[in-house]
Amino acid sequence: MKALDEIDKKILRHLQENGRITNLNLSREVGLSPAPTLERVRKLEDRGYIKGYHAALSPQSLGLNLKILIQISLIRQIDNAVQKFVDQIMDIDEVIECQQITGDYDYYIKVLVRDISAYDQLVNDKLSKIEEIGQMRSSVILSTVKSTSSLPVK
Repeated sequence: MKALDEIDKKILRHLQENGRITNLNLSREVGLSPAPTLERVRKLEDRGYIKGYHAALSPQSLGLNLKILIQISLIRQIDNAVQKFVDQIMDIDEVIECQQITGDYDYYIKVLVRDISAYDQLVNDKLSKIEEIGQMRSSVILSTVKSTSSLPVK
């Protein structure tokens, strides 16, 4: 993959800050004319540096006031059990992140729900039905000190 030059990095930083920036304004910010700027953006998209553009929604505005981290251990680590777990987690809308991790647990999931009652319902109606789960450990997030989706482009 071709290395990024300073202009490419500037483009990526500006698009992370404001994905709705016009090509004209972006070109002014990076010091190019609009046509070469647009060409660079398209190349960055084609090369996979830019995965897409989306709106960042406010969980609180949608009534999703409780964020919980759950560490999960599976009963067994055989391929079909792992895939069954992953398939079922993918179908749970409240799960906004799922990572396979090292250490005492196998997976880490982050869920967003309305309140503690909705979390109880999630556990009882959905998570407890996943036979591959052996153990779960939950932590409620009290406050967020830092949260960003921007990557350090240096």
